[in-house]
Amino acid sequence: MRKIKLYIASSLNGKIARLDGDIQWLESIPNPDGTDHGYSEFYNSIDTTIQGYNTFNQIRSWEIEFPYADKKNYVFTNKQDPDDFEHVEFICKDHIDFVKQLKKEKGKDIWLIGGGQINTFLLNEGLIDEIQVFVMPVVIPDGIEIFEKAPKLSNLELISTKSYSTGAVELKYRFKKHKIHNK
Repeated sequence: MRKIKLYIASSLNGKIARLDGDIQWLESIPNPDGTDHGYSEFYNSIDTTIQGYNTFNQIRSWEIEFPYADKKNYVFTNKQDPDDFEHVEFICKDHIDFVKQLKKEKGKDIWLIGGGQINTFLLNEGLIDEIQVFVMPVVIPDGIEIFEKAPKLSNLELISTKSYSTGAVELKYRFKKHKIHNK
């Protein structure tokens, strides 16, 4: 079965973006060695992405070519009949059933890009298999948390850690038998 992997960077205080979705704070971190923090290796291990509608709109606002055009891309939304966008299929209903079926299909792993709302939604349903978070050496005063709203208590097992010359620390977790508690 394919795995859903949340691969994401956060500030030291757990923010993945400013409140307006901006991630320019990531560019402020010196990277003299030009490390990609394992991104190329990770990107080659997936063939599908899932992201929320707000994250998708933030990516579109960068006015660049869609960065995941070589992957199958799903954007989750509750909007009915969103405007078509090349390289993206909008999933407007039955999100959980869709993800369960997607995980059963043949292929590489699935990248959960974010943001905070979809991360919580899939966490609470026990559908995330691994979390690979890069804690960046910066504190931002306000922003979107990795898990927005009301995440359920979830027990994780640390798989590995790695530090980078940028000051970033990579933490890789998997869920302990997907036991999720309501408290």
